[in-house]
Amino acid sequence: MNSAFALSSTTLLYGLAMVCYVGAFAFKKKTLATAGFYVLAAGFLANTAGIGLRWVESYQMGIGRAPFSNMYESLVFFSWTMAALYMYVEMKYKEQGFGVFVCPLIFLSIAYASFDPSISAKISPLIPALKSNWLIAHVVTCFLGYAGFALAFGLSLTYFIKPKQPGNSVIFSRLPDEEILDELTYQMVVFGFLFLTIGIITGAVWANSAWGKYWSWDPKETWSLITWFVYAIFLHLRMMRGWHGRNLALVSITGFMAVMFTYFGVNFLLSGLHSYG
Repeated sequence: MNSAFALSSTTLLYGLAMVCYVGAFAFKKKTLATAGFYVLAAGFLANTAGIGLRWVESYQMGIGRAPFSNMYESLVFFSWTMAALYMYVEMKYKEQGFGVFVCPLIFLSIAYASFDPSISAKISPLIPALKSNWLIAHVVTCFLGYAGFALAFGLSLTYFIKPKQPGNSVIFSRLPDEEILDELTYQMVVFGFLFLTIGIITGAVWANSAWGKYWSWDPKETWSLITWFVYAIFLHLRMMRGWHGRNLALVSITGFMAVMFTYFGVNFLLSGLHSYG
């Protein structure tokens, strides 16, 4: 088995897991959600194998680098972090309902990497600026932060999907209660905020070693800081102002839009030191 086969299998399994969770949501079938979890777990194992094999293959090619340095590899790793965090949350809290909002994000991330012809899956040597031991620390912490924000986004969406009085609705009966949504959203934002903060710090140290200064107001750096401030506002409103529910969910959704622009918009629309991403 090579990395390409493992990651193709990952795409298929994540897609099937998404179908299972959507089916569970639509038809009130807990067995489908349970099946979705096990299929997601199988996809996660294939995802892990694909990342590991790609790392080994880079050494076999004489390149020898961590598989986190281009858009394809970052999307694969983003899927991995979201799947890992979602499975942990579902196992800990026994809540399957919001998998219908998170699994599409997991699937779309790796499907975009797999099917978009503009994204190359080729294993290439690192450019000089990326040849640093800070690569792994910076990328891993940033994407763990993004995964936390992705789950918070999925949880926040349920506020605007779930009616206040669902009654006997088949569609909405599998969604968590608002108190659970509120607490889980807060916990995921705290998780994401801590790792994004570490990611920004490690990135600054890396920038100093690569370019001789900790901060250069590069578009990626600027939008990372904007994202950090949006989630800092979220935490301030939650802890100091006592905000809950839909108003706070809107801040979470806004924050994830900033994450997506930091990740995709900066790469495709703006030029800077991170254009190689």
